[in-house]
Amino acid sequence: MAKTQSITSASSAEYFSKNLQQVGFSSYTKAALTTIKEAVDNSLDACEDAGILPEVFVTIEKVGEGTAKNAESIRIRVEDNGPGLEAEDVVKVFGEYLASSKFGRGRCSRGQQGIGISAVTTWAQLTNARGATVTTKTAKMRKAVQCVVEVDIKHNKGTFKSRENIDWNKPHGLACEFVIDARIQLNGEGGLLAYLNGTTLVNPHLTLRYKILDQEEVVIPRVTDEIPEIPDATDPHPHTMKLGEFIAHSHLFGRVSIGAWLKKGFSRVSDGVLAEMKKDGVSQSLLDMSVDKATDEHFKKVFSALQKAKLMAPSTTSVLSIGESALAKSIQRVGQVDFFSVVSRKPAICDFKPVLVETAIARLLDRKSEDDPITLLRFANRVPLQFDKSACAMTQAAESVNWRAYGLNQPKDSLPLGPYIMAISVVSPFIKFKNASKETVDASDELVEEIRRTLIQAGQRLSKYIRRETKEADLEKKRQHIEMFAPILVDGACRITKSPQSRRVKALEGLAKLLGRDAALAEQELAVAIEHAEEAVMRMGQVSGILPAAEAAETPVETAKPTKKAAKKKAGPKKPSKEKKK
Repeated sequence: MAKTQSITSASSAEYFSKNLQQVGFSSYTKAALTTIKEAVDNSLDACEDAGILPEVFVTIEKVGEGTAKNAESIRIRVEDNGPGLEAEDVVKVFGEYLASSKFGRGRCSRGQQGIGISAVTTWAQLTNARGATVTTKTAKMRKAVQCVVEVDIKHNKGTFKSRENIDWNKPHGLACEFVIDARIQLNGEGGLLAYLNGTTLVNPHLTLRYKILDQEEVVIPRVTDEIPEIPDATDPHPHTMKLGEFIAHSHLFGRVSIGAWLKKGFSRVSDGVLAEMKKDGVSQSLLDMSVDKATDEHFKKVFSALQKAKLMAPSTTSVLSIGESALAKSIQRVGQVDFFSVVSRKPAICDFKPVLVETAIARLLDRKSEDDPITLLRFANRVPLQFDKSACAMTQAAESVNWRAYGLNQPKDSLPLGPYIMAISVVSPFIKFKNASKETVDASDELVEEIRRTLIQAGQRLSKYIRRETKEADLEKKRQHIEMFAPILVDGACRITKSPQSRRVKALEGLAKLLGRDAALAEQELAVAIEHAEEAVMRMGQVSGILPAAEAAETPVETAKPTKKAAKKKAGPKKPSKEKKK
């Protein structure tokens, strides 16, 4: 007889340590990006929950060759001004999987499962034999705590490898540092710069500093001082669950009756809904039964009746809006733009889940190619998505819009062409991702249609601008033609009628007024006058000693040209013309 093998169980940490590609560590290039993304997301969530305007500093440097082939040893440090963590919480956050204050809650937060930063610690252990180095300080601490945290993979627990109290000049905050095997990609859709710039776009209240390798430090200041208010968590809607999820959800509420659990654990379930379920075969005794005593058949009967019941749509008060005003200010930080359109729709219900879609379209001045596809930026709960673009709901919605109707070139079933940036933000407490690394949003028909409607609104505004721009260009072309040929016609008319030169000058001046060129001339004269006035103020400041000596020495002093009236006075009275003598 064959010997029966013993069956063992593994912890969640052991599973993810062998499948880190599922949470963003499928390559050395993605490892660096995922490390920064998880740390920055945690910093932003912590600052917003504490009501602090976030200031985040990211440092990336090479420290040598990596332990693996074709990899480099990279040190990544992310520091924030958030509330900090107690030392007892540090080991849970950085060293334990599925440990999070947001786990299972319906909130529009960036992190939800408590997997990301623990996976980063695991990757650091696997590639550098050292976990996360964390420095933390709360407002109540006199000194900061600096420790090294590692993951106990067998038991899914965090452990301290070292711990000490140090002086830190910050009143509160947290800094985490990882040394990992990775490769740095700066540019491109999957590059670090795309992630950092995208993060500032959908977080206008963020001040971001970053120092990458040997490049100069970059500071991107915030454009608004308003901290977004994260709405309270909402309960899931029954129609969004499958039977297995429904049964697993019941285990979170302990010994309560099924009726009480339905009203407490789900949205839009009331006494009226329970009464409707009774008509569908659910008895009162079943509703009064304790959750822990119910069998799978009982749950199946309740679930079936609940799916047939007519329920109100979920509340949309749980979604978070960036706002058109803040997004309009933030879109101008991506580069020099000459046009932008921002649309923020009202919250909608897609697949029985509250969803808010916001879009921004901007035309860049520094991109000259009209044959390249537009740059599509995707965001889910204010986090940039940089991989698996083709399968995402936002990409499918953008490709389904007929952009040719709005003045853009567009190949069939593709993104439009031109020097444009198109940003799409989807916010929901229950976003459905296609994988654990949260790289792409599942493309349901209702969500794609909601995104499509938002893009159409933005496209209509863009179309108005392009049409007005085209009309102005046509009008300018006509004016140029008139300016080119009108003097010839005036000269011919003057020769035929034998008119004097003064009549020709007046005719040309009248023509300039008709074409609107007198306004342009007035603007040039005004600019010259302002320049002369500023020079006069600088000279006065130099004489009176208001300006510093160095600045006064560098200030150019030019002699103002005499005006026409002054020249006339200096030349004396004007002699009468020959026509007046006659």
